[in-house]
Amino acid sequence: MPSRNSDNKKALNPKLSAYIKTVKEDFSKIPGDRKEELDKIAVFIQKQVKAGQPVQLTYICTHNSRRSHFGQIWAATAAAYYNIPNVKTYSGGTEATAFNERAVAACERAGFDITKTSDGKNPIYHVSYGAGAEPMKAFSKKYDDASNPQSNFCAIMTCSQADEACPVVKGAAARVAVPYDDPKAFDGSAQEKAKYDERCKQIATETMYVFSKVKI
Repeated sequence: MPSRNSDNKKALNPKLSAYIKTVKEDFSKIPGDRKEELDKIAVFIQKQVKAGQPVQLTYICTHNSRRSHFGQIWAATAAAYYNIPNVKTYSGGTEATAFNERAVAACERAGFDITKTSDGKNPIYHVSYGAGAEPMKAFSKKYDDASNPQSNFCAIMTCSQADEACPVVKGAAARVAVPYDDPKAFDGSAQEKAKYDERCKQIATETMYVFSKVKI
C-alpha cells in the first residue's frame, strides 16, 4: 500500500494545503454523536479498501447545488491527501438545479482551482485540488443520474429534506445521514460570504476526519 506521505499530499495547491492544516486542528471540536455517524462512512470506506473494491461515495442534498458539491469535492481531496486508493466521489439531488455560484466561490476561497467549461442554467465546472490531478466535473444532477453509480455505493445525506424524501436510496450499499444547515438561507445578506465559508469548512473538517480514520 502507498504511504500517506507520498506525492498526492505534495500535489495539493499550496493555499489548499494551508487550509487543510487549519481544518485538521478542528477535529477535536466535532461533537461525539456527530463522530458516531461520520465513523459509519469511514467503516464503509475501510471495508471497500480491505476488499479491494471501488470506494464509491454519493453525496445527496435537495438541489445538488451547495452542500452535496462541498461533500463530493472534499471527499476526493481527502482521499488524495490521505492516499486512500480507488475512491470515486459523486453528488446528486432529489432534483437538479445548478452548482450555485456562491458555493463555487467558497471553494475557490478555500484554494481549489475552478474553471467554468459551459454556460446555461446548469453550467459545468472543472474543479482541481492540485497540479496533475484529474479535474472533478461538477454540475447539478439527480442522485440517480446515469453518471452516478447505480449500485455498491454509500449514500451520504447532507440535508434533512433529502434524507426525509429518500428513506431508501436504490442501489446503495450503505446510507448515512449527516445533515448540514443550508447556507442558502443567507443569500443576499451581509452574512452570505461568511456562512458559505463556514459551511465549506465544516464539511471539509468532517470529511477530512472521516478519511483520517481509514487505515491502509
